[in-house]
Amino acid sequence: MIDKIQGCVNGDKMLIRRGRFVDLAFLLGVGDEDYLVTIEKGRIASIEPRELETITGQFSIRAASEVWQEFWKPMPKRNHHDIWAMLAAGLVELDGDLAPLMQNLQYFKDVLSSPRPKARRR
Repeated sequence: MIDKIQGCVNGDKMLIRRGRFVDLAFLLGVGDEDYLVTIEKGRIASIEPRELETITGQFSIRAASEVWQEFWKPMPKRNHHDIWAMLAAGLVELDGDLAPLMQNLQYFKDVLSSPRPKARRR
């Protein structure tokens, strides 16, 4: 799903507008893999595998691969639907300067959930 985030975010005009003041890089950890996500004016400029451990973002969000797989389902199970629910359940770790995350919380929640397929209503 990592490969879908950039296209999903950059194709969503309302999400870009919400993040128009966001210019930073953050680390997204999926299992043993870390990715540096670079954002410029709300657009995802790049998502690159982290080459060196000294390369960091302003903050990091890390969880096991299985946790992200559940998070990206159309209807995730309890405690997997939101990064704060995952944090409270001990499924995700946040680290670094969390001020930009908190100041743009809905933007980052939407970025992370952007590749989630929409649940079909019956």
